[in-house]
Amino acid sequence: MASASPAAANPGGAPLLPVRYKALLTFAIMTAMMMQILDTTIANVALPHMQTSLGATIDSVAWVLTSYIVATAVAIPITGWLSDRVGSRNLFLWSVVGFIATSMLCGAATSLEQMVIFRILQGIAAAFIGPITLTAMLDINPSHKHNSALAIWSIGAVVGPVIGPLIGGWITESYNWRWVFYVNLPIGIVTLTILYVLLPTRPVVRRSFDILGFSMFALGLASLQLVLDRGQQLDWLDSPEIWIGIGAAIVGFWVFAVHMATGRNTLLSPRIFTDRNVAGSLVYMLLAGVVVFAVMALIAPMLQTVMGYPVIEAGKLLAPRGVGVIVAMATAARLMNYVDARYVVCAGWAIAAWSCYLMTQWDLTMDWRPIVTVGLVQGFGLGFIVVPINAIAFATLPPELRTEASALLNLMRNVGASIGISVTATNIARVQQISHADLATHINPSTLPSMELHRLGLPPEVAIRLIDQEINRQALMIGYVDNFWLIMWACIIAAPTVLLLKRVPPIRKRLAQAQASPEPAA
Repeated sequence: MASASPAAANPGGAPLLPVRYKALLTFAIMTAMMMQILDTTIANVALPHMQTSLGATIDSVAWVLTSYIVATAVAIPITGWLSDRVGSRNLFLWSVVGFIATSMLCGAATSLEQMVIFRILQGIAAAFIGPITLTAMLDINPSHKHNSALAIWSIGAVVGPVIGPLIGGWITESYNWRWVFYVNLPIGIVTLTILYVLLPTRPVVRRSFDILGFSMFALGLASLQLVLDRGQQLDWLDSPEIWIGIGAAIVGFWVFAVHMATGRNTLLSPRIFTDRNVAGSLVYMLLAGVVVFAVMALIAPMLQTVMGYPVIEAGKLLAPRGVGVIVAMATAARLMNYVDARYVVCAGWAIAAWSCYLMTQWDLTMDWRPIVTVGLVQGFGLGFIVVPINAIAFATLPPELRTEASALLNLMRNVGASIGISVTATNIARVQQISHADLATHINPSTLPSMELHRLGLPPEVAIRLIDQEINRQALMIGYVDNFWLIMWACIIAAPTVLLLKRVPPIRKRLAQAQASPEPAA
């Protein structure tokens, strides 16, 4: 088993945790992270099949997703404390073991109640994998290689949600929905073996657990996630449950903020929030989560419900987005060696805004070409956003705070996804209803020529019903386009505000400065 002591971080020095066979260890770290992220999205495709198999209703089966999301959000904030308490290596290994075991339990579930319980446990195990993998990628690479390490990690974080529906659809149609979970066993065992042999550890730091801070933060997060996930279903402020959730979220976050400002030995280090780059990166990661996941949540069902593509074909049309992300992240990592990372993020938001503008021109008569073209462009923009945001956050952060910052960045991305999906779903429902009413006023038996109905060979009532279905389709498309406009303006507003962050000198400049500076005396 490999083990190392932390080394002092400097622009051109050794990594914090030197390791043997770094390429193989990187493969295992990325496989663990991809396994966790893919399981978040591929389960969505299998949901209708689970509903039938488990005898659940449409409303109740949604708890399969909600329970996982809430459990992950609640558990993420304690990643830093757990990593210090038990060691980063032990936390990583046990998280992978827990994820594999709970995946098997989810696949074997025979009732909805069992599935929800197992998904909660799976969400808790998965919560630690994302932050720990990001911290590990930074720890095993020297500072001048951090941009490349962040690019590799971010590829998995962004491409996973893109290819998840395609893989989930293929597994569900070719085998059984249970294999969406069972597939983690062979992958997980190989990954766990490599991690066990090669993974180093940070030193154990004994510190007390902030029970008040955690309970208040957990209350706020869980309430917020429940409000975002169930708001549209319960008609938002017309539901007492939503009002209770909003009140609980406000109380939880308010008490947590006061406790952070006045308490000692708090759950999260206040230094994270006083660093302008880290605090700003958390905001932009929230917005990136909105853009990435909201767009994915819009396009996938749009292709299937409005344009009539089968799930596998829809997944293929979304795949080029992943190609754009991979190319952009590799390019961004190199650019940041020579250019201020803030300018790269600005370019990313601008490209993302342009891609959303192109999407506002979509209509129901187009073929597959605009979908693929826009996917490539948008993927390129997203790649220019995610890697530099992480680089900006960690550039000024002490190594001992990496795990906590990684946890918060992952958390903000997840919360952003929930906000984006909730807002866009609500907006679609509202716009569809308004657009349907506007379009339907012009369609009725008196305005349709009887000759045209006769040519259809259908009674007027049946013809009107078919026409109403087409009106619904057109109104739904208007709702999607309206959301594309909304996301476009969010990207436009975000672009210039990145310049408010502190300038991060390019890696080449920092290396030159480090080499020119005399070594400190021992």
